[in-house]
Amino acid sequence: MDYTLITGASSGIGRAFAFECARRKSNLVLVARSGQVLDGLARELASAYGIRVEVCTADLSEPDSARRVFSFCRNRSLHIGLLINSAGFGYAGEYADMPPDELESMVQVNMLSLARLIRLFVPSMLGCRKGGIINVASLGGLQGVAFLSLYSATKSFVMTLSEALHEELRGTGVRVVAVCPGYVDTGFHDRSGQDPSQSVMPVYDASRVVRAALRGLKKNRVRVFPVFSDTVLAGLQRCTPRKVVLRLAALLAPHNYSRF
Repeated sequence: MDYTLITGASSGIGRAFAFECARRKSNLVLVARSGQVLDGLARELASAYGIRVEVCTADLSEPDSARRVFSFCRNRSLHIGLLINSAGFGYAGEYADMPPDELESMVQVNMLSLARLIRLFVPSMLGCRKGGIINVASLGGLQGVAFLSLYSATKSFVMTLSEALHEELRGTGVRVVAVCPGYVDTGFHDRSGQDPSQSVMPVYDASRVVRAALRGLKKNRVRVFPVFSDTVLAGLQRCTPRKVVLRLAALLAPHNYSRF
């Protein structure tokens, strides 16, 4: 019996993935820091959709968290057929002012834990010659974004790793896709310090990201841009001078800084 494992499942895009996968009758392993929130979500999904839901409380900012998540599944004989790496956070502000512990945590959550989870779960997928990995990247990962510098760098990592694995695993039955949303209405902005109301780009619902990602995985896409405006921006950047791209990225980001 296959399960879908979703990190960051307690809120935002991860929670939206949980509801959509449950609606599609997938058994779930929900991963996040808040065990109480996950327990409530698990009961709701199991009752509404008649599926099996396991809760794994883990803080992915801790270096050994990925291995603990893997051990949780192995000890319960839960085969992960789809891994959805949705956990992540950002920090909006001057890089020189970024708290060192925020820097360390962001690298751990957005990059290292994601990479380790893939490394731990992909061998069993390869053994079955089927499986899927959805990595939640960002439109910001296409270039550096001033005042979101480390966040955009971590999402560039997610996109590059996803692309490499997409090609590396071609023909194995295991598919990898990076979904690259723009501005999504989630709690992400509260933690990062952004103000979505200042965005000149559309702010859309997390469910649109989820549906686009699952559709992209089915079609074996490399990258998925959830809405048309995201696709346009991604396309325009290929024929625009890099200095202009960086300037525009800084102007379009919903922040409270006035240096631009």
